Amino acid sequence: MLLDYQYSLWGLPEGSNERAKIKHEVHLRSARKLQELCFRNGGIYIKLGQHIGQLEYLVPQEYVLTMRESMLNKCPVSSYDQVCEVFKKELGETPDKVFDEFDPKPIASASLAQVHIARTHDGQKVAVKVQHTHMTDTAAADQATVEFLVNTLHRLFPSFDYRWLVAEIRESLPKASSLKIPLSEFTLSRNLDVLLYNWFAYDMELDFLIEAKNSVKCLENFRKLSPHIADYVYAPEVHWSLSTSKLLTMEFMDGAYVNDVITIQKLGIQPSDVARLVSQTFAEMMFKHGFVHCDPHAANLLVRPLPSGKRRIFSKKKPQLILLDHGLYKELDFSTRFSYASLWRALVFSDANGIKEHSVKLGAGEDLYVLFAGILTMRPWNRVIDPAVDHLVIKGTDSDRSELQMYASQYFPQISELLRRLPRVILLMLKTNDCLRAVNNSLGSSLETFLIIGRVSSEAVVEAKMTQMKSLFSRIDIWFEEFLFEARLLALQIAFWLLRVRNALT
Repeated sequence: MLLDYQYSLWGLPEGSNERAKIKHEVHLRSARKLQELCFRNGGIYIKLGQHIGQLEYLVPQEYVLTMRESMLNKCPVSSYDQVCEVFKKELGETPDKVFDEFDPKPIASASLAQVHIARTHDGQKVAVKVQHTHMTDTAAADQATVEFLVNTLHRLFPSFDYRWLVAEIRESLPKASSLKIPLSEFTLSRNLDVLLYNWFAYDMELDFLIEAKNSVKCLENFRKLSPHIADYVYAPEVHWSLSTSKLLTMEFMDGAYVNDVITIQKLGIQPSDVARLVSQTFAEMMFKHGFVHCDPHAANLLVRPLPSGKRRIFSKKKPQLILLDHGLYKELDFSTRFSYASLWRALVFSDANGIKEHSVKLGAGEDLYVLFAGILTMRPWNRVIDPAVDHLVIKGTDSDRSELQMYASQYFPQISELLRRLPRVILLMLKTNDCLRAVNNSLGSSLETFLIIGRVSSEAVVEAKMTQMKSLFSRIDIWFEEFLFEARLLALQIAFWLLRVRNALT
């Protein structure tokens, strides 16, 4: 692929129409080759493809669209014989014995597993997630291979620096309790031996029981820490007696994918209500719970009418968000959660000093904090610190997209350096942001989502400070600070309302 770029663009002047045309063709050709490679190798390679599909700010549009249309729930499937092999190993029986009914054809397939519909002997309809048979045996070797290739390509072509992406994919993979392949089988050289040792030492766990426990903990957090929206967030109930480290049996959920606007409207739900709920749900996780679902792409989020039947004005139904695939969670320690909430509060309120202070605390450094703010918001610095009420809203136009691509191309070495130095947990937050941005764009990105982020991050900062301050004077100071932020939020909401009125009249 790299040689294709070098050869095809050789001698074509920068900025010429011919170069742009040929570059588009090479992008498309290379994206399809990468798609084929991901499908052929499966596992981590599909994870890689999924993440590329979220990187609108850094990767050419041809790659983004190619990966998005195929990598979420249309991945290669395991055969029914392989599924039976997993069942016999885990539960001692084939699927037709374990369940009253079992559809051998999966309804969805992802990088690590596929999902089948079944019915238990007591008549309950369930979704059964079955791990692909090759995952445990090849995951570590696949990771090592990808890292070796990316590092080698960086040495040969210094401008090709995607080492940060390898680190992020490594952090994104579920964990496996044991590694069954001897390191010696994959040792190609002394340097590669060290590299592979680092991969194997990572302690991955491909364990669906951990995923099940994550889903339970997620809902418990909403009930305890965010009871005001707990009814609006749901995760499928786990059938523990029919679940193991490689099989996960859950309540079957009916609903619309979060990016399927037409179906959402047919259900009597406003897409804008869904966008607000998604933003609030993940803001609560990141800023208050510190336990974050880090894979919220569209195939992992369903929407249905709130089961209680509550309605909004004009008879529109209230939405309930269903969270699927709880395999990838990250816990934020108090310091990281506080700094991340403080940073987002500063971003929403155009606080340049606060942005710098908390970006530096999160690892961006004093030289790259401006770039870090730009990656988080997808806005250039002059827009990030613009006091206008809609300064963070991305309109999704071609000019917006072209501007982002231009900045990504112009500052690619700095972006690579920033992503290389950021802590792994922050890279996962960036990945989560990428997924949520794609979801919100499909629902119609709204200023209200940033107001929600501003409110929840401000509440989290105040709550965190209250736990640290014991004296009465300190608490009075924090209450005064909270009052000022409430006044600023109210001003933003009024400005937002006036902006909507103006747009409706023009």
